[in-house]
Amino acid sequence: MKNKEFFEAVELMEKEKGIPAEHLLDKITAAIVTSVKKDYGSKDVVFCEADREKYELKVFLKKTVVEQITDKDTQITLEEAAKYKKVPIVGDAVEIPLETKKFGRIAAQTAKNVIRQGIRDAERGLILREFQSRKQELVSGKVQRVDPKTGNITLEIGKAEAVLPKGEQVPGETFREGEYVKVYIVDVKENDKGPKAMISRTHPGLVKRLFETEVPEIYDGSVEIKSISREAGSRTKVAVYSKDENVDPVGACIGLRGARIGKIVDALGGEKIDVVVHSEDPKLFIAAALAPADVISVEIDESQPNSCYVTVPDTQLSLAIGNKGQNARLAARLTNWKIDIKPESGFFAPQNG
Repeated sequence: MKNKEFFEAVELMEKEKGIPAEHLLDKITAAIVTSVKKDYGSKDVVFCEADREKYELKVFLKKTVVEQITDKDTQITLEEAAKYKKVPIVGDAVEIPLETKKFGRIAAQTAKNVIRQGIRDAERGLILREFQSRKQELVSGKVQRVDPKTGNITLEIGKAEAVLPKGEQVPGETFREGEYVKVYIVDVKENDKGPKAMISRTHPGLVKRLFETEVPEIYDGSVEIKSISREAGSRTKVAVYSKDENVDPVGACIGLRGARIGKIVDALGGEKIDVVVHSEDPKLFIAAALAPADVISVEIDESQPNSCYVTVPDTQLSLAIGNKGQNARLAARLTNWKIDIKPESGFFAPQNG
């Protein structure tokens, strides 16, 4: 059966949906075989081949030549076989072409349903692979819908869609249909409805990928992000380090006149960012993590694991603790230490991290 339009439609689907034509043709030929086999007791005598170059779809039976038929579905006599092969002999396999009209309406409908499912499966597979290849990466998505009830945002990412839940949005952010939003793909899961990307704008990974985008030294590995603590929409602390003594890791992240950090802050809607130097010496790291406050001393509490006392100038106490304890809390998460802060002249003020 020659059908140029059929093959052109398959190739068009390859271009529009990105599903390989060969994959689609495999699904279609398998579907036709499955449908037609029902007329032959579901026996393996039906074959289908698609030739893209000749625009030809061949459906045929393969029957064995016998002297006396015991199974009409799988066998053919020498006399009948001569219609399809010049000199058949007993035991030969003979190909018998089938006309499209002989497939039957039910078989055609069954094939159509199987084909649709095959295409859906192929699309799901492509979407899953696309999401998996971008897992833990920063992507840009186009806002398709904003749910007025839940506040959830549906984004178009490549050829797929993903939902940005209200809880994964930065507080105070608003979105309009048609605008582009940067999100972080936290994870990818497969369920009955297809692949689902878990996306976020509050995840610390979003900040890390933004730094990699804007700071070449991080991208090429000469500066390393050691840890991040974040309260999305408000403040983030980033600890950076460089093995190269000639590279200032903080300066590289800030950029000339704050150009690099400025772009990251803008991408996060004005979120404040503290970039500090990571150190293997916990005292130095903890002191740096409490920036912008100055630290007089850090004393390790030997009675508890990862616990310390920090002394700051009286005038720096509120800065060290931060609004509602935020600065101390973020510093504790960044360093993974419990930090108790006291002014130079007074008592310790416990800050639970």
